[in-house]
Parts: sequence; C-alpha cells; structure tokens
Amino acid sequence: MSVEEILLTGSSELGLSLSELQLKQLATYLESLKYWNTKINLTSVRDDKEIAIKHFLDSITIAPFISDSSTVLDIGSGAGFPGIPLRILNPTLKVTLIESTEKKVFFMKHVIRELELEGITAVCGRAGDEVEGLGGLRFDCVVTRSVGSIRCVVELAVPYLDAGGSVVLMRGKRGVKEWEEAKDKVTEGFDLSELRELSLPFGGGQRVILVLERKG
Repeated sequence: MSVEEILLTGSSELGLSLSELQLKQLATYLESLKYWNTKINLTSVRDDKEIAIKHFLDSITIAPFISDSSTVLDIGSGAGFPGIPLRILNPTLKVTLIESTEKKVFFMKHVIRELELEGITAVCGRAGDEVEGLGGLRFDCVVTRSVGSIRCVVELAVPYLDAGGSVVLMRGKRGVKEWEEAKDKVTEGFDLSELRELSLPFGGGQRVILVLERKG
C-alpha cells in the first residue's frame, strides 16, 4: 500500500478527506523529513508507513476540534507536528509553530517554503520565555502533542490564549488517567469540553484528545 493510499484510507477512517493537492504536499513533506533526518535528528520514526500514520494521521486527528479561520499556536512542534499537517488539511488556519531546537526550526521553514504554504510561520524559542515574534500575541487555540504534563502545558498556554480560547491536548493511551490526576489543578480556569479516545488507523496505537476551554 502506497503512502497516498494509507493517507486516503486512514483519513477516511478518521472522518476526514484529503484532496490530491494535500496528498502531494504530505508526500513531499515525508520525503523532506526522511532526507533531513539523515543529517539532523528530527524523528525516530523512519518507515514511510509509520511516518504517515504516527505523524501525519495522528496530527490531523484534532482537526475537528479547531474551528475554521482560527489562529493556532503549536507548542513544541519538533519537525512540524501537529501544526504543518493541520495547516495542509485546513488552509483557513493561521498557524504559528514554536520549537526550541534551531535546526528543527530551519527544517520547518524549509517545508513551509517547499510546499508554498501561506498563513504559517515557525519561530525558535520556548513557550514561557520571551520569544521574538510572539510578544503580545494571543491565539484562539493552543495545541501540543505529548509535551510535558497536562498541568505544565496549560500553564504554558495561558499567556498566549485569547479569552474563550481552547487548549487541545494530544495524549497517549494514559491520557484519561493523566487527566484524572491533573483536573483538580487546572479546572479552576478551564472547562473540559471534549475527551475523545480513539485508535489510529492501521493499528497505530491509542490516543486521547482533551479539549479545554478557557473560562471567560
């Protein structure tokens, strides 16, 4: 099964659809990821099928929880996940990727140029520090993929989050337990609006998505 077939079938299982252009963009992204990964450490996932499932399909699982035209901050983007696949899937989003490793930021900027994506930018820095280009900015949505504890992520997200905005947390199979342990510490300022357990296509593993809405 080709990468394109995996992405088409997998996205359909997730209730999403990909156009020919989006498939081409993701295929180009995959080839760039593999090439750059021989030079710098971007990901331990190296197989085409595994990249398609555990990076691309995983990233777009949260697309239904992000409204069109939203401004999105992806904290700890690494090689661009989930922010770049989200932007490919939904061109109306305005996405900012923040990553502390400069070489990974260079890679993301390369992908953005190569795919001719508009409305998306990558910046080098750590959430919580003063980061050039992020000062004073507020976002409709902050997303993360298994970056730190739930409490830590929420604390990092708050300064960047607009009133009424949401934090979308992508967690592994322990996500429900992690939420049970953290909820008393974070629900003072947030309401849990979604808790979704799902299986990635092709046996890619269990995922838990948590959507926290900031109280007015």
